[in-house]
Amino acid sequence: MPRLTLQQQLGQLLFVGIAGQGVSAELRRALAGWVPGGFVLFKENIGAPEQLADLCAELRAVCLEQVGVPPFIAIDQEGGRVARLGPPFTQVPPMRRLGELGDADLTRRLAAGMAAELRAAGISMNFAPVLDVDSNPANPVIGDRSFSRDPEVVARLGGAFIEGTMSAGVAPVGKHFPGHGDTATDSHFELPIVERPRADLERLELAPFRAACAAGLPALMTAHVLFPALDAALPATLSPAILGDLLRGAWGYDGLVITDDLQMQAIARHFAAEAPLLSLRAGADVLLVCAGVAAAAAMLAQVTEGVRSGALRETRVEESWRRLLRLKETFLFDQVAPPAARLRQAIAASGAAAVVAELAQRAGTAGPT
Repeated sequence: MPRLTLQQQLGQLLFVGIAGQGVSAELRRALAGWVPGGFVLFKENIGAPEQLADLCAELRAVCLEQVGVPPFIAIDQEGGRVARLGPPFTQVPPMRRLGELGDADLTRRLAAGMAAELRAAGISMNFAPVLDVDSNPANPVIGDRSFSRDPEVVARLGGAFIEGTMSAGVAPVGKHFPGHGDTATDSHFELPIVERPRADLERLELAPFRAACAAGLPALMTAHVLFPALDAALPATLSPAILGDLLRGAWGYDGLVITDDLQMQAIARHFAAEAPLLSLRAGADVLLVCAGVAAAAAMLAQVTEGVRSGALRETRVEESWRRLLRLKETFLFDQVAPPAARLRQAIAASGAAAVVAELAQRAGTAGPT
């Protein structure tokens, strides 16, 4: 087990976005000062498949050189309108198509094929599945990203997606806890509020997350959403009542908790200066900063000062580092991606395209639902 200093552990608790399609000299210099625990990739980082594989290998090599710990390399590859990878990676329809069939085995096989393609490229974490219930037809951000409006269907197929992803050696991240499905606004731009009574939240929004956590979900992502029935003052990402009392306490969840991007306006507009410390104190383990390494370094300085001042306990940092390291030991330390030159063959052999074809054929013959 690698032994990291407290400052190195703090760096590991940030996952960051990067600019460009390679490890530039500027990025290399920045990473000489501190090493994040993971990177999140967007379309701007991705060119040809071989370039993507080379980028992932470079990021892994730099982190191993600096601290001896490989990084998670994460992506949003849900299918449908939230998918960062174009052809030749398999183009997957929205999860609602799976929900309409309700076939857990088909969902499991598709997730395994998708994950095999990610792992072949060097990507080790998928910010999927969406475990939100599509309970509000006016929701501008979830919609057909959700498996269903029925929480039982979301729980069952979400569980199958998690199993399939893990079977191919990629870490799934269920999102957006405790549920973004009933919002009428987008947390990228403002702070949504879900006014449901607690009993309704338990029956609807919370049910798929509770089932996934009980079944061994290795990581989940928080929602920048205010739930007055659970916490009248703080959105879930920052809430001790939600992340601490409910998730860690009542449910006993000991997996990794990753925030959604802390620079989204739901958080940045209302809690910018306090958000990193509030989130870690509430029970989050990893702070997601998609704007880049410079923004993440500034956030790291805030967190470091919080430890120095006593606002954040060292034991809280060490607890999150242990959770992250446990997940890295499961998914990363033995990861060996095939050479970039063989990536296209690996994609073709993943089986995902055949499952998408089967899904289309079955959806076309199922008739109205």
